[in-house]
Amino acid sequence: MVDDKKVQKTGMHSLILENRERLTVTGVVDVESFNDEMVVADTEMGLLIIRGEDLHINKLSVESSELSIEGYIASLEYSDKDGRSKGMSFFAKMFR
Repeated sequence: MVDDKKVQKTGMHSLILENRERLTVTGVVDVESFNDEMVVADTEMGLLIIRGEDLHINKLSVESSELSIEGYIASLEYSDKDGRSKGMSFFAKMFR
């Protein structure tokens, strides 16, 4: 099963944001969680956190590693694969 994921990885990752209403992401490995205010996607470049309002996943294709989201997109943020942000404060690192 792990080998299947390695085969599917393309090494490509891109974001296309149209009018802050439509987002297409390639290089998506998995969607870890989602609701109408936040989508957390595991990409080949780390965790991508998409925040906004009325977010809806229109398309998720693991075969083509593509994710399509509609709604008002307020922010896009990357985090390390292990879930820790590079800009984490000293105290946050101490108490994890």
